[in-house]
Order: sequence, then structure tokens, then C-alpha cells
Amino acid sequence: MIDLNGTPRYLFFTGKGGVGKTSLSCATGLALAGQGRRVLIVSTDPASNLDEVLETPLSGSPTAIKGVPGLAALNIDPEAAAAAYRERMVAPYRKILPAAAIQSMEEQFSGACTVEIAAFDEFAKLLGDAGATANFDHVIFDTAPTGHTLRLLTLPSAWSGYIDSNQGGASCLGPLAGLEKQKALYAATVDRLSDPAQTRVVLVARADSAALREAERTRHELSELGVGNLHLIVNGLFSARSDDAIAQAMDQRSSDALLAMPPGLAGLPRQIVPFLPRGTVGLDALRAIVDPAAVATPTRPADAAFAHGHDHAVAVAVALARRGHQVQLSTTDPAAHVAAAVGSEIPGLSVSRIDAAAEVAAYTEEVLSKARGTLDASALALLEEDLRSPCTEEIAVFRAFAREVDRGSDGFVVLDTAPTGHTILLLDAAEAYHREVLRTRGEMPEAVTQLLPRLRDPAFTHVLVVTLPEATPVHEAERLQGDLARAGIRPWAWVIEQSLLASGSHDPLLSLRGAYEIPFIRRVADTLAPRCALVPWLAVAPVGLSGLRQLEQ
Repeated sequence: MIDLNGTPRYLFFTGKGGVGKTSLSCATGLALAGQGRRVLIVSTDPASNLDEVLETPLSGSPTAIKGVPGLAALNIDPEAAAAAYRERMVAPYRKILPAAAIQSMEEQFSGACTVEIAAFDEFAKLLGDAGATANFDHVIFDTAPTGHTLRLLTLPSAWSGYIDSNQGGASCLGPLAGLEKQKALYAATVDRLSDPAQTRVVLVARADSAALREAERTRHELSELGVGNLHLIVNGLFSARSDDAIAQAMDQRSSDALLAMPPGLAGLPRQIVPFLPRGTVGLDALRAIVDPAAVATPTRPADAAFAHGHDHAVAVAVALARRGHQVQLSTTDPAAHVAAAVGSEIPGLSVSRIDAAAEVAAYTEEVLSKARGTLDASALALLEEDLRSPCTEEIAVFRAFAREVDRGSDGFVVLDTAPTGHTILLLDAAEAYHREVLRTRGEMPEAVTQLLPRLRDPAFTHVLVVTLPEATPVHEAERLQGDLARAGIRPWAWVIEQSLLASGSHDPLLSLRGAYEIPFIRRVADTLAPRCALVPWLAVAPVGLSGLRQLEQ
């Protein structure tokens, strides 16, 4: 099932959590090693289960995979990389600058952007320096650098000393200050990423509308940055072989999603990997992806997370409105579809979306209007270029996020937050803002100064963590809960959605798949969640009033 035709030296697998990036990258590595190639698999996913999939304890150095000649793997720990990066940046100044200045530097390097750059720093050593992987014919990366990171590195201002003293609103570029010696290596890395003869980026998605929209957004973003050798894998495509209602509905929903695939994504070289009735953990399971005939008897269903969306936020908002409350339903997710999920006007319910482009435009004008009277033309031009950074979007969206939370003083606000990584960026921004307020007592909107206290107050805010009964989504959600705890925020409940175990399906393959969910459900319910709801996979999609009422309990 893995297409190895014309495989370049570098392969990147990217996509939403739970779509099967790790399984497919490992299966590809296994297939290439089977052809006598020397292959290194690298993961920078914070929720990586590469060790589990390859049945080998891994570290930050290449480790040979037992039983597979020529195959090795390593895990890059982004948090450890960020800690090392931060110390490398700060250490030379510890005996030179006063304690307050050192503390300020450490705070500058404490955000999510530092984690991104530190992870890219590790990428660069493996991708930009060919000598670092000279012992391998192929290097496979499980999770590619984000478009956010690549845009950050290609900004000319990122390498300007002006950033060191810039107070104009683009200070989130600060982590790059002082990295001039890395500039050549980073430039070589970005060039190699965009060279189709050397690199292929594989977008992994499920046959699900939300997952395909996210893949299209990634395709567009990478294409704009000159990364053109893009392929699409639609993973875990289910075809019904029984008259079971759940099986038939799943088949139909997948077919509809593929027919409605965005044109840009549909134009890519495409490969379909069908639903497999077994797990994707362990070498035998990976061999079944490479060659299904090699393993005759299925043991358990595929690690096939059917992409989960934003239906529970919509269902909560609708239920509150139907009980007579005034409710504001808002989203920070650029790929959200909450308005479509609501389907019709409901008394008491207002639906809005934080429009990143509009927020960026307003924030940019605000910063520039304050700077025009104090900066000369060249400094103003550089500031304008700084404000085109993706970090500006994070700041602008954060302010809007705080504004939406502020509405909770007068009624119910249901916020359908962005995917996990984006959410953490927002919370990191909240913590950074909060520290700055405490330190400087500077002027700041009331909504911003009150955001963290409100998020921490269980009488004001309930945080619900939504996951799927699968390895990667549960690992990612567990990591998010840890990040929330470090910010002093405790989730009120967990929701495990789209459970085939709870669906009542009698289809043989889906029943096997349901049995596979049990340990993940137990981990959430027995260990992680203060309270937990298990929601079945629904034959009728939870869209519109009748569909959403299925989620009301």
C-alpha cells in the first residue's frame, strides 16, 4: 500500500493528530529498509508514540530497530530542546547583565515560539547539514515544521539587530535574536525543504471534511512558501461490507467528503490506504500496511481516528439557549464550521468567529499608529515587515480571545477553541501577558488582565477536553491537560467522542475496532478525567437542531 516510486532522500509526514502520521511514516521506513536502504525515522511530535509503534525504546540519538536491518529511529523532545536552547541563549549573559535583565530574557524565551524554533533547530541539524545523516539513504520526519515556523525563519527582520530593541509589538520574534551564526544552516534547511528533488512532504488526512479542510490549509500555506513536492495520503478509508447502519453511514460520509475535497488538494498525487482491521502498533502491524497479504489474520482494528470536530461546543451552546439563556458561541479555529453545525437561527444564541485576518489588520494599524510619530521611515518600514510575522496573528487572536471571555460577565460564552497546539499558544500568550502585567504594571485592556484569573476560576470557567478513543488523541489531550495544570487551569470534564464501542455497531470490522478502544477509554475515565462522557459514533451527523440533540444528555 506504500508508494515508494521516486522516493527522495527526505520525507516529511504532516497532518492533524490521530490521522496516522506515525504509522505511515514507520511503515514507509519499514518498506524502504526492506529494499535494502538505510533509513532514519525522526519524530518531533510532543505526543509521539514512535517508541510504542516500533517496539523499541528511543532517545535523542539514532537507535537501531531490532529485527529490521537498516532501520533506525530517534525522538526529538521539543520541551528538552527548548530548555537547552533557552539556556544556550541566556548563559553567556548571566555574569554580565543584572538579575532583572536575565529574568526578562528567560521570560522572552518561555513561550511557544521558542519551542517551535528549538524544534526547528534540531530539524536543521538533520536536514540542513547533510553530514549529520551521512550514514542513511533516507531520513523520514514524523511531523514537519509548521508554516508558522517557516514564515518566521524567512522574515528578513528575523536576522536584524533591530529586534533586540524593538518595542513596537513584534517582540515575539525575539527568540531569533543572536542566532546569526545559525542563519546559513537555517537557510540551507529551508532550501532543502523546497527542493522537490530532495524532499517530499506527505499530507496525511482521513476521509473526513474537517481533516481534508485542514490538509488543504496546510497545502496552501506550504505552497506559498515554495514547498511544492506535496503528496496526499487519505488514510483509513472504510468501505462497508455489511448492512450495519453505522458501517453504511461511515462509508457514505467518507464518500461525500472525498467528493467535496478542495480542488487544490484534489490535484495532488494521491494514495488511498484502506481501513485495516488491526492495530498499527508493532512491527507486524506495520508490515500489514506495507503488504496486507503478509499477515493473514487480523487481531485488532486500525488506529484510525475519525477526525473529530467542534460539535460538542455547538451542542452545549444550543442546549443552554434552548433553556432560555443568552449564549455567545464563538470559535478561534481557522478551520471551524460552527455556524454550519448550528444550521438555523436559535433564539438567544449568537454565533461568531474570530477572524484572524481582521484582527491582524486592526492590531497592525494600532501598533503602527502609535509608532508613526516616534520612528523614522526606515525603522517604520522594518516594523511593518515585522508585523507581517505569523506571531502577530497569535497576538491579535489572543486579544480577541480575551475579549470573548470577557463577555462571560454578562451571559454564557461557549468558546470552541483551536486545535491543541494553537490552544497552547494562546494560553502561553496569556501567561506571558500576565507576567508582564505583574512586573511592569503597564496599561493593558481589562479583558487581558482578567483572562488568566477567569480561566483559573471554576465558578467562571469550565474547560472541557474533547478527545477520541485512540492512542495519539488521548496522548495529546493528556499533554494539554498537563499544560493547563501548569497554567493553574483544571479541566472540568473530558468528552470521549465518536466511540464505535458505544455505537452498537454489529459490523465485524467495526466491532473489532470498538474493542481496541477499551484501554484508552479506561485510561481517560479511570485516571485522567474528573468526570467523563462517552459519546457514540452517530449514524446521523450531529449537524442542525435534530442532529445536535443526539449529544444532549
